[in-house]
Amino acid sequence: MSKRLVRKRSEAHGSLPYLPGLDGLRALAVMGVLLYHADLGWTPGGFLGVEVFFVISGYLITSLLLAEWNRRGSISFKAFWLRRARRLLPALFLVIATTLAFAVVFLPQEVAGLRGRCASSDWVRNQLVSGVQSQILL
Repeated sequence: MSKRLVRKRSEAHGSLPYLPGLDGLRALAVMGVLLYHADLGWTPGGFLGVEVFFVISGYLITSLLLAEWNRRGSISFKAFWLRRARRLLPALFLVIATTLAFAVVFLPQEVAGLRGRCASSDWVRNQLVSGVQSQILL
């Protein structure tokens, strides 16, 4: 895809141009985390991958918000979160469904304890979301 086509598409949708280098950095960050969880011994710094991933995500989110500010003179957090949800939730639901199907087929003894873990993670998510909402309102 040519740079001109990428620029026109990003200007039409009000999004950022595609930066392939960021995909490479994200891939390296994810590989660092995966290697850390593989317990290979020679990869003790798996947290670096998480930090790199968060920095890249923060850069992209901030860039999107600044682009909206420059374009409209204001930022609609509701529209921003709806766009994020439309983009991320389908992948989240796919991962959850695939993980549950895998657990039912290959780890049936673990499925009984899975309900409690899912419920507790939902509680944590609700606490984080309510904390973020209260901070935004301040």
